[in-house]
Amino acid sequence: MIIPDQENRNKATVAVAMSGGVDSSVAAVLLKERGYDVIGLTMHVWDYEKVGGNVYNESSCCSLESMYDARSVCHNRDIPHYVIDVRDEFEKYVIENFETEYLNGRTPNPCILCNSRIKWKVLLKKAVELGCNYFATGHYARVGFDDYSGRYMLRRGRDRSKDQAYALWGLSQEQLKQTIFPLGNLTKTEVRKIADNLNLKIKNKQESQEICFVPDDDYSRFLRERNPDAFSEIRDGEILDIKGNIMGYHQGYPFYTIGQRKGLGIAIGKPMYVTEIDAKSNKIVIGEKEDLNQQGLLAHHVNWIAIEKLTSPLKVEAQIRYNDPGRKATVYPAEQGFVTVKFHGYHQAVTPGQSVVFFDDDIVVGGGVIEKGLK
Repeated sequence: MIIPDQENRNKATVAVAMSGGVDSSVAAVLLKERGYDVIGLTMHVWDYEKVGGNVYNESSCCSLESMYDARSVCHNRDIPHYVIDVRDEFEKYVIENFETEYLNGRTPNPCILCNSRIKWKVLLKKAVELGCNYFATGHYARVGFDDYSGRYMLRRGRDRSKDQAYALWGLSQEQLKQTIFPLGNLTKTEVRKIADNLNLKIKNKQESQEICFVPDDDYSRFLRERNPDAFSEIRDGEILDIKGNIMGYHQGYPFYTIGQRKGLGIAIGKPMYVTEIDAKSNKIVIGEKEDLNQQGLLAHHVNWIAIEKLTSPLKVEAQIRYNDPGRKATVYPAEQGFVTVKFHGYHQAVTPGQSVVFFDDDIVVGGGVIEKGLK
């Protein structure tokens, strides 16, 4: 039986990762009202003058404005608040990976790395140093202990439209043991209503849609400014059809992603999609929608949550991107820690660099990083 942590843990001190948004603010206030001693932690993740673009974009989850919002909520609720400098770690584990992956023709997911390498590592360590027993965030997910397996289980949030369990597959058993998700059993509408009833300053604040360190959502600009020499050398590569015919020339393969249809600069009378990115040859392959079909994928950096390890084929629901409804699949152990995933049918636009997450109903069995699609 899975026991919801927020209903059974003794009241203690909990650090809440606060972005200045509605979700994390409501999470902190709810825990305070439940009798926990709450400490608010806000990350300083990058130097604002270095990222370029609209650095004063108030919708960015890690902007200066958001720091002030988090501090204001804490001040009004008598919650101690600290800004934690994680710039070096964020640069090393998130931003450098973002740049490297695009240069390798892959499409990274920096939010997932930020969760596992920054929030649940650097920030959690700081929480422990401050004497906190638990660590909480405003994610729409749930965690509890399963008596039968003796493992902590990560589950989808009750609000499937806002569920964020997909982005948390990299968490370890020890990290889950210390984690509380106050919003896991709430819907976004209910959270907004709570914020309104509490008259929180941020009650009407809109959600951030872009990656925090690219506040203008212009990846091309960000990458070119980060490494102008490398990105100037990969312009004007060939765009080929699946038969190898030259259809045009691209502006730099890092600025395209598998499944992309718009912005190809090619007009041939029917929709065409990016089906392959070959960084070594500086080429992009395009095809029709059915050419995006994949029978499976190969994944690495696999982390198991519901099981200790994979020793035999396992039937799952495989989700390969945010808002993906998922596909029934079987996961097979492979060499060197890889796994092979075979879809029961096919899936479209399998994208190297993105995450594949394995579900059993609403339980996260585990996840990994997609290495390549399999025809």
